[in-house]
Amino acid sequence: MWKSLTAIPIAFILVNPTFGVAQEAPASQKSVPEQIVDAFNGVFGVHPGARAVHAKGVVLEGVFTPSASAASVSKASHLQKHTKPVPVTVRFSDSTGLPNIPDTDPGASPRGMAVKFQLPDGSATDIVVHSFNGFPAATGDQLRDLFLAIRASKPGDPPPTALDKFLSTHPTAKAFLEAPMPVPVSYATLPYFGVNTFKFTNEKGKPTFGRYQLQPVAGERFLDGEKVSKMAPDYLTDEIRERVSHGPAKFMLLLQVAEQGDKLDDPSIPWPDTRKKVELGTIAITKANPDSHAAEKKLLFLPGALVPGIEAADPMIAVRSTAYTISLSRRAQTR
Repeated sequence: MWKSLTAIPIAFILVNPTFGVAQEAPASQKSVPEQIVDAFNGVFGVHPGARAVHAKGVVLEGVFTPSASAASVSKASHLQKHTKPVPVTVRFSDSTGLPNIPDTDPGASPRGMAVKFQLPDGSATDIVVHSFNGFPAATGDQLRDLFLAIRASKPGDPPPTALDKFLSTHPTAKAFLEAPMPVPVSYATLPYFGVNTFKFTNEKGKPTFGRYQLQPVAGERFLDGEKVSKMAPDYLTDEIRERVSHGPAKFMLLLQVAEQGDKLDDPSIPWPDTRKKVELGTIAITKANPDSHAAEKKLLFLPGALVPGIEAADPMIAVRSTAYTISLSRRAQTR
């Protein structure tokens, strides 16, 4: 939703007669996560049954196999070397709250990847990442204010617009919006980054602070401009379905370990790529869900859905989880 965020949603707003959200209470009486969802809806509109962001997606299934080194950082049950492969549900997605955005649209990046681990005891834990190493806001308040600024910036407004003013005082948001985000060959040829920090504790009680990364085993591959123009609007969904029908699409799950001085509570600041990375295991995506549309209506991925051995170390994790839950409630009401 980033590279052309100011252009696509505003154009959409101008032609969509259903734009807007009926607010049951004044914004001042709402929590920050609810205000964030309102701000998303204010930019992208409200679409029956759709997520407020990353509305267009595809659901697949697979397994996670932990590596021998995973237990050194966490006692979490799915990270122990004796653990059998754990079933996972994976959802890839385009950015924005527009459920029909073409995969080729510049605003469809960064792409999202969400993974739900189905643990033997019936519980689950989730990872929610996207294909850019960074985030446009340090806090929930900043994220809300960014989208309010986008909503308030109309085509033809004289500069400085509300968005101009916001970006002038928030350089990380400006850098995020202006960063190049090439169009991928496949959802399976993109790296994905967890921008939030978690505290991992092993059986000996030793803590490790880190952020997730998912690296494609197939390598990073992107389309050039000429090829992008020839691709179908849903080519990423079609491609990943076809890909897994011939063999698993694999990702290596890594933990990027924080060093002294790294910001643990600011997702807008990426850590240097030189930081140590611990291999946690491999996700092998083996099949597409035959009814992805029905499956994703029920799915809720929460970065704060954790298990013993993994704790939140960034306040934004709770903000994101609450916002996603609010979005689920709203899309259930609009089906």
